[in-house]
Amino acid sequence: MSEASIKAAHTAYNLQSWSKQRGLNPIVVDRADGIYLWDPAGKRYTDMSSQLVNMNLGHGNRAIIDAIKAQAEVCCYIAPSYGNEARGELARMLVELLPDNFGKVFFTNAGADANENAVKMAKMFTGRHKVFSRYRSYHGSSFGAGNLTGEPRRYPLEPGIPGFVKFFDPYIYREKLSFASEQEAARYYVDKLREQVVYENPDAVAAIVLETVTGSNGVIIPPEGYLAGVRAICDEFGIMLICDEVMAGFGRTGTMFAFEHYGIKPDMVVFAKGVTCGYVQLGGVAVSRAVAAHFDDNFLSCGLTYSGHPLACAAGIACVKYYKEHDILGNVRARGAELAAILASLKEKHPCVGDVRCIGLFSALELVKGKAAKEPLVPYGKDPEGVMKRIIGELAARGFMTYSHENMVLVAPPLIITAEQLAEAMRAMDEVLSLVDKQIV
Repeated sequence: MSEASIKAAHTAYNLQSWSKQRGLNPIVVDRADGIYLWDPAGKRYTDMSSQLVNMNLGHGNRAIIDAIKAQAEVCCYIAPSYGNEARGELARMLVELLPDNFGKVFFTNAGADANENAVKMAKMFTGRHKVFSRYRSYHGSSFGAGNLTGEPRRYPLEPGIPGFVKFFDPYIYREKLSFASEQEAARYYVDKLREQVVYENPDAVAAIVLETVTGSNGVIIPPEGYLAGVRAICDEFGIMLICDEVMAGFGRTGTMFAFEHYGIKPDMVVFAKGVTCGYVQLGGVAVSRAVAAHFDDNFLSCGLTYSGHPLACAAGIACVKYYKEHDILGNVRARGAELAAILASLKEKHPCVGDVRCIGLFSALELVKGKAAKEPLVPYGKDPEGVMKRIIGELAARGFMTYSHENMVLVAPPLIITAEQLAEAMRAMDEVLSLVDKQIV
């Protein structure tokens, strides 16, 4: 098909997510390899968001492709109740990656249904019905995960499901109060959360669910002591701590799972994206030994046709091996330090950059109308004049592919990126920020 035919078919027959459908003009991808995409005219784009922060190991990875092909020759699908080598082996590998309190894995299709099943398990395990999650969170857009989500993508689901309670993130840049240290900020946010749990009746709270590092809503990194404080609240009241590692997991922050930075052990870990790097859809919930043991004699009321799909599990095994054998975590730490330095210089240079936040290869630039007032470049939940869309368009014109959310621009390249590739791509960001500066000064 020609480029024009592909675009015509896309716009005529697909409902494209998170978009008004009129006037869409998608970039057609002719091929992809490593961190790059090419359109039919041969223009090269650098994938600086790892698509949707899932192509951790880049495009065209032969180890993953060959693993999928080998599994397809053996068995493309078998129901979850049957034993399958790939399913059992990947579950074992994942449990071994996690802290010593973990015992089993329940596989799902993606992150949204993984979060929904984690909530179901927490309710079954505790016998309680309330679930806490944060306002600046995204846990999926299906009905259950959408109620768990805190940001505006939950609005079409309202009025929502009873029992979902929201609390505020440790979003220090936007906080009205000033703190002397990260630890002081952490104590403030933890104390407010504990107070809210008490007001909601701790005996009714099944779980606190949080993105270990908030993803699309701004890469909000928890201050020192915050996650330990949330863990302490959960221990005090018998509440399950569920870490959503869908974006932050599998090396994105420089450790295999982001919670490892903070010295805590969750009760459940939700994962997807980087487990198969987008080659085949897969998600899951890893549960503690205590939760796993509960379902030895209590019915697990969870099930999906494609739970532990063999092709997906084969891809997952190849990914986990690749992370280890190619020292991906080491590359993330090295490139992450370089990215943090580049972002700091962009913040210093450009009046439109209010804040930058970076952990490993997981970062966001927060754009403002001026550093002093910190007024967001676009209002919360709105972009009536298409400002952010134009910024993303300017980046794309320079071969820098990413996406924005609210007044944030995400920078989260594949974890295989080199120092030279990173420096080259970020020069395009510098150019576009200069254009934004001219509009606000």
